Amino acid sequence: MAEYMTGLKRTDYCGDLRISDCRREVTVCGWVQRQRDLGQLIFIDLRDRTGIVQLAFTDNTDKEIFDKAFSCRSEFVLAAKGKVRERSSKNTDIPTGEIEIEVEDLRVLSKAQTPPFEILDKTDTNEELRLKYRYLDLRRAPLQKNIIMRSKIAKVARDYFYENGFVEIETPMMIKSTPEGARDYLVPSRVHKGKFYALPQSPQMYKQLLMVSGFDRYIQLARCFRDEDLRADRQPEFTQIDMELSFVDVEDILQINEGLFKRLFKEIMNTGLETPFERMSYKEAMENYGSDKPDIRFDMKIQDISDLVKDSGFGVFSGAVAGGGSVRAVVAKNAASVYTRKEIDKMTEYVKGIGAKGLAYIRWVDDEPSCSFKKFMAEGELERILSRLNAEKGDVVFIVADKTSVVLSTLGALRCKAACKLDIIPDTFKFLWIVDFPFFEYDEETGEWVAMHHPFTMPKEECLQYLDSDPGKVVAKAFDLTLNGTELSSGSMRITDPELQQKMFRALKMTDEEIEAKFGFLVEAYKYGAPPHGGMGIGLDRVAMILSKAESLRDVTAFPKVQNAGELMSACPSAVDEENLEVLGIKITEETE
Repeated sequence: MAEYMTGLKRTDYCGDLRISDCRREVTVCGWVQRQRDLGQLIFIDLRDRTGIVQLAFTDNTDKEIFDKAFSCRSEFVLAAKGKVRERSSKNTDIPTGEIEIEVEDLRVLSKAQTPPFEILDKTDTNEELRLKYRYLDLRRAPLQKNIIMRSKIAKVARDYFYENGFVEIETPMMIKSTPEGARDYLVPSRVHKGKFYALPQSPQMYKQLLMVSGFDRYIQLARCFRDEDLRADRQPEFTQIDMELSFVDVEDILQINEGLFKRLFKEIMNTGLETPFERMSYKEAMENYGSDKPDIRFDMKIQDISDLVKDSGFGVFSGAVAGGGSVRAVVAKNAASVYTRKEIDKMTEYVKGIGAKGLAYIRWVDDEPSCSFKKFMAEGELERILSRLNAEKGDVVFIVADKTSVVLSTLGALRCKAACKLDIIPDTFKFLWIVDFPFFEYDEETGEWVAMHHPFTMPKEECLQYLDSDPGKVVAKAFDLTLNGTELSSGSMRITDPELQQKMFRALKMTDEEIEAKFGFLVEAYKYGAPPHGGMGIGLDRVAMILSKAESLRDVTAFPKVQNAGELMSACPSAVDEENLEVLGIKITEETE
């Protein structure tokens, strides 16, 4: 049977003990990492969330205690009391490697079966198996370190915002379904049969209402839910450091958030950050990097060569320009030895997989550059391209010709893939504000202008005159914060003028019935005096992922979902009893082919 800790109280964590603690009596608790039986000597490595300490049992140990140590196996839960002493054989690989505990009392608090995989810092165990037994996977030090860092980030954020006059307010988890760009998770109502709550994609409406209510600085670590396809930096439920401020403009919001990250990096990473962060317009980001969240730690900018090839004998180039598209390139410096023809073929297949029709290239190894389209070039044409691109011997040029949107997105992804392969991305942190977003984007399929942001985003005042006449000229008071090519947050100033709000609804082709059904309560609130306000939401999980250098959000989330939005450990989502459905007025119908 399991023993109890009666008479024992933990005094220290395993990983905190040092040589300065010698001769001190301590009690530690944790899990057995491993037991080593050397006959008259037994060692147990005891592990808790702070690290490992060695327990020592010798021929001087009480026989009952010695026999207990002999019976211990991996993952047994123990409490051990004894004196700290200096180790005769030191282990420089761990912080506690200079000491051990000479055990005087040992309690086996819980025995353990052999786990389905060994609890090791570095493991090649299949991730699916580890997620099925997530509670065991979380015993591994790297995951515990990540989860603890995430907790520290949350604490620092709260402390910072409290010090800056913010009030933490919880907004509802069951709300009215409103469009925010992704599908809602719906919750059926038992009382109101046939009607549904939605889990919030963000607290957007409520935090704006809090500004109307007079809480001029709101903060919340908000749980958000979006029913969308998963990837490495996306989960169906996530935490947002959400804020809204009144009587401010864009500059104030940017400064308060730069201060937050300066504090985070000082307290979490023990490093300083230079502020203000670099700023870049959406237009500049797309044209130079092919992305609205560019990684600016390396150069390799996209360059436009459309004017040089618009009359080229190579129809792929000239046809793209004639069709209203463009021809653009990136230069991978000193890459010719890495990007062989075989590797270029792989890159060609990669860009086809993300929407491009193909990939042209120039590879300069010998005195004369080799080129996939050289036979179509007129005299001097290739030389002019190389001169424009500042390409030299040893370089590889990648070129894409298509609709400009396709060209930019393809080369944006290609430059990041190439930089990884060439190992030219420095191990540093580069923040970047993306500003001056277009308010509308043109939908080529429908031939209409559609909103890029939620309908309460404020346009720049000087652009209001173009709302009806030239939507492409309207710029939003919106901003994104990116870090190393990952979007951390998105925000904007909000419309508070009811007349302008109605004009915006009309520009978005919303009917009065649609406005009332979706946003009526907020529109009504704005009639009673709304202060100028704006805000943003920072992805706490993404910040933790980047700061801990994790590969996926799953590595900083205690119980994550997998690609199909299921949780392997608890096997959710799952079916429910028909009686529960009947109470809710729901009937499941099977699909028929």
